[in-house]
Amino acid sequence: MKPDEIRKLDAYLKRTFKGVDIQVRTLPKKGDTAEVYVNDEFVGTLSKDTEEGELSYHLTMTILDIDLE
Repeated sequence: MKPDEIRKLDAYLKRTFKGVDIQVRTLPKKGDTAEVYVNDEFVGTLSKDTEEGELSYHLTMTILDIDLE
């Protein structure tokens, strides 16, 4: 993803999850994917999709059962 996309996504997530130390970081070798961190801990990925000419972003977050304890 381009730097301006990363900035916009980062700002959006910070507005949406107020008070959470959240950060979107680019993946240099993956042009359509970025990583999401909360408190410097990796929590998921953001993927860019242009299906049927419409641009959207998908946040994928995996929660392990050991994290729920």
